[in-house]
Amino acid sequence: MDTPRDLRYTTTHEWVRYKGKVATIGITDFAQDQLSDLTYVELPTEGDSFSAQEEVAVLESVKAASDIYAPISGTVTAVNKALLEKPELVNIDPYGEGWLFKMTPDDVSELESLMDADEYDQYNPDDDN
Repeated sequence: MDTPRDLRYTTTHEWVRYKGKVATIGITDFAQDQLSDLTYVELPTEGDSFSAQEEVAVLESVKAASDIYAPISGTVTAVNKALLEKPELVNIDPYGEGWLFKMTPDDVSELESLMDADEYDQYNPDDDN
């Protein structure tokens, strides 16, 4: 699976790219692979605020529905409206055109608590069960 080195990761398989005071959030290649073909995306509303680990979106696939959690606390500044018409973009390009939403973080230091790429590569989701 592809794990870009410049991102931070959660144990629930969300990723964060922090650049220019904006955090872009999506799901990992592993997560999109597990869900398989996405059929529907429910995104947050711009202007909504969320705490870290709060449910913020839902992805539905031919296999299952999956909750998406805010990896950090902040306010949603943009959503990827292209996913409403083409949810499969998440499957095709999870780290690029398949991003889900953008946030302005409340506390940038929360990024430190997320895994780097090496830690995510070593993470075993079964450890939390």
